[in-house]
Amino acid sequence: MSAYDFTVKDMQNNPVSLNQYEGKALLIVNTATGCGFTPQYEGLEKLYQDYQDQGFVILDFPCNQFGHQAPGSIEDIHNFCTMKYDTTFPQFAKIDVNGKNADPLFNYLKQEEHGILGKDIKWNFTKFLVNKQGEVIKRYAPQAEPEKIAGDIEKIL
Repeated sequence: MSAYDFTVKDMQNNPVSLNQYEGKALLIVNTATGCGFTPQYEGLEKLYQDYQDQGFVILDFPCNQFGHQAPGSIEDIHNFCTMKYDTTFPQFAKIDVNGKNADPLFNYLKQEEHGILGKDIKWNFTKFLVNKQGEVIKRYAPQAEPEKIAGDIEKIL
């Protein structure tokens, strides 16, 4: 099993197979637009611009589970991100990352990084780095600024 084996929902709630990203390195992030870490969108976009030509993609999953900091529709969230931070990386439907309604992709990411039971995500902007084989390489806390991840991305490209 790898990250490429999952299907998620796009912004229109249509299924999207992550196998379309097979052979690419991924940074999978649960995000929010009303969070103290929201300015990280700027750094995430810079990473995407710097490395996308080398096979790197950021996958953005808005999540309203932490302090209800991703209010509004997915269209509202997308417009905020593109207008305020000029984001161009793929953004998907809002999801849960913990609990009984957690998206299976995030259950997999947590399990791969922390063993059978996994470890719940504590806040918005938790990041998972996935290599070109679809394996979880590293989990980053919300405080990890995107520019500090660049060296790890370069190692797997």
